[in-house]
Amino acid sequence: MYRFSLWSSIATAAKRAASASLFVSSSHRRCLHSIPFATIVVEEISASHAAEVHNLVQGSWKSSTEWNTIVDPLNGEPFIKVAEVSEAHIKPFVESLSKCPKYGLHNPLRAQERYLLYGDISAKAAQMLSQTEVSDFFARLIQRVSPKSYKQALAEVQVTQKFLENFSGDQVRFLARSFAVPGNHLGQQSNGFRWPYGAVAIITPFNFPLEIPVLQLMGALYMGNKPVLKVDSKVCIVMEQMIRLLHECGLPKDDMDFINTDGLTMNKLLLEAKPQMTLFTGSSRVAEKLAGDLRGRVKLEDAGFDWKILGPDVQEVDYVAWVCDQDAYACSGQKCSSQSILFMHENWASSSLVPKMKELASRRKLEDLTIGPVLTVTTAQMMKHIEKLLEIPGSKVLFGGQPLENHSIPDIYGAMKPTAVFIPIEEMLKDENFHLVTTEIFGPLQVVSEYKQDQLVLVLNACERMNAHLTAAVVSNEPLFLQEVLGRSVNGTTYAGIRARTTGAPQNHWFGPAGDPRGAGIGTPEAIKFVWSCHREIIYDIGPVPHLWEVPPST
Repeated sequence: MYRFSLWSSIATAAKRAASASLFVSSSHRRCLHSIPFATIVVEEISASHAAEVHNLVQGSWKSSTEWNTIVDPLNGEPFIKVAEVSEAHIKPFVESLSKCPKYGLHNPLRAQERYLLYGDISAKAAQMLSQTEVSDFFARLIQRVSPKSYKQALAEVQVTQKFLENFSGDQVRFLARSFAVPGNHLGQQSNGFRWPYGAVAIITPFNFPLEIPVLQLMGALYMGNKPVLKVDSKVCIVMEQMIRLLHECGLPKDDMDFINTDGLTMNKLLLEAKPQMTLFTGSSRVAEKLAGDLRGRVKLEDAGFDWKILGPDVQEVDYVAWVCDQDAYACSGQKCSSQSILFMHENWASSSLVPKMKELASRRKLEDLTIGPVLTVTTAQMMKHIEKLLEIPGSKVLFGGQPLENHSIPDIYGAMKPTAVFIPIEEMLKDENFHLVTTEIFGPLQVVSEYKQDQLVLVLNACERMNAHLTAAVVSNEPLFLQEVLGRSVNGTTYAGIRARTTGAPQNHWFGPAGDPRGAGIGTPEAIKFVWSCHREIIYDIGPVPHLWEVPPST
């Protein structure tokens, strides 16, 4: 009964927040059945009406003799069956990738009409995602498998729609823009081209089941590659439905493969198929293993222990507190860009910032999924980490620090109140504490610290010692302070100014890490060209040979 009362509460909240609700009328339900690509009705997915997810290989959707059962993250009931590909059955996927030549399915000198094709596909897909019933379908499907508030889920759909809109029409061919440099003599010219890799692989995580795989998949396809896509099995149903939408919009079915399998089998597939490039978004541990196994033929957008520094100029306290709450706890902290650590200047520490953050955190509740299941860290693991932090001298819980109550979230997942733990800056920098304090917990947990006017160097030293440099925020309008911090840090996506944040990247700027030559970007033309193509130089030298030329002496 709790399961149904919970979704009823969510529906009521969503109606207040958006025009669509999580439960729909019978007429809307008939409309859902009429969505041309959909093979499911979101509200009907349950233990008694399990949805199925299939694989796509060599242009055909395939079932399997082996099924992986996914449980509902809100009540533990089995509600999705995923057709799993075992090691013994990866041959069709290996063969599919092997059919793609290294020069790709199209390139600047071959099958150029496919650039136009993908501009049309993007336009049609963007138009379809802009329809209320379609965007609502995906937002609610995201909520079912990666619970987050309706507004957060819908934002993911909207970013994806805007991305596709951005690369409509001629914008795909503009990605392959080349250049020419005059040569040394008549008939010689050097040309630089953006060239595809050919067969590639994409591996994406659970936390953004639509946005991340769509943006990387389409980037790969735009540049002429043939990708095999693997999405975390817990959320793969979202991308399966999106691929069916893309097919409806004209995507050739044999341009890509979609595989559902475990990590070991995917690793074996990569070793046998030998894709020219693999994009991996996920944990640093897996990223490093892949980098070794694939001999460096990878682009990585791995974990980030993301920092925020509040400068000396205290202003707009309500706004800054709200952004801190969003950065740390939206999607239950399950963003690679989530605010992991907050460095407060002493002026902010003496303001009302922390009490306001505590008040905002207390508004979050399971009923509207503003706090919800943590899918990669259990409650016990989070509690143990907090206990270790509290062993550090001077540490204390600012708020939270307790499990969620009155829920049916299964024990395999986490259920934690939004939590902030204070650690003194001097203690944090000690060798015996630093690794513990800067360990990313992919859940609603952040570290807070304070620095004095003359201790900024300690904060910058802490940032320098961190290993993952994804996002960061410098919250200040003081130009010299901004210059000092920005000039002595490296995070790839850094927001600066009083409205600075660490999360909520739209489709209009680069999102990705810095400081690592393997780092992958997402979202922009520069990101697509950087990740999904390489530079090829063709030097035309057609003559003529000079009149009366003779063979010169050997050199």
